[in-house]
Amino acid sequence: MKKAKPVIIAIAVLLVLAVSCVYVLAKKKIIFLNTWFVNEENYIFGVDISSYQADVDMEKLKSQGVEFVYIKASEGSSHEDSRFAENWENAKSADLPAGAYHFFSYDSSGITQAENFIEIVGEDLSGRLLPAVDVEYYADKEENPPEKEAVVKELQAFIGAVEEKYNVKPIIYTRPDLYEDYLEGSFDDCEYWISSIYSPISWNFRGDWYIWQYLNRGELEGYTGGEKYIDLNVINRKKSLEGLFCE
Repeated sequence: MKKAKPVIIAIAVLLVLAVSCVYVLAKKKIIFLNTWFVNEENYIFGVDISSYQADVDMEKLKSQGVEFVYIKASEGSSHEDSRFAENWENAKSADLPAGAYHFFSYDSSGITQAENFIEIVGEDLSGRLLPAVDVEYYADKEENPPEKEAVVKELQAFIGAVEEKYNVKPIIYTRPDLYEDYLEGSFDDCEYWISSIYSPISWNFRGDWYIWQYLNRGELEGYTGGEKYIDLNVINRKKSLEGLFCE
């Protein structure tokens, strides 16, 4: 037993070093842990896109197992994604379930942002997926984070206006740290779409989630002329794609 103890300690040290090495490589985007844990065939698999993907062939995406798509529609109080109308119509033509998402700004009114989103997306979401609002850091906001009270107030205004228009609550896209810092306890009646791209979602998020964005450097066929990569998502196996549809 005395000889075995140093061996056990050495093995434990090596395991710690290995885990630390994997973590560093993951943070540096050299390896992507989630590709070891996610098999798209065992989940309902989807993507999210914007003008960065340029020309998108929805039929081609479907042929690779993509079962749903979220499409960027708007940002802030005045910006429209230049590819939204095209992507929105093409998803419908391909019979690919699609939802529209808005990139939330900390620098403008939640009401005017909702007005911008509604004007771009249109009057009717029948047959489409729940609208989504993307809450994340941008520019220098991570180094200079906005005040929680202001974020909650304007996001509540946005969600309230969208719900009044479409009679559904938007799903909230965010990261685990932003959820804890800004959203937890204030938006418990919304569904969540969580971005956890460096490690499995169960490692860093304890709340209920509907969609998991597990990779932001996916590579598929079917989009040309723009970004090389595409965001990959899966639906929680306890939930369903049907549950995301607007009435």
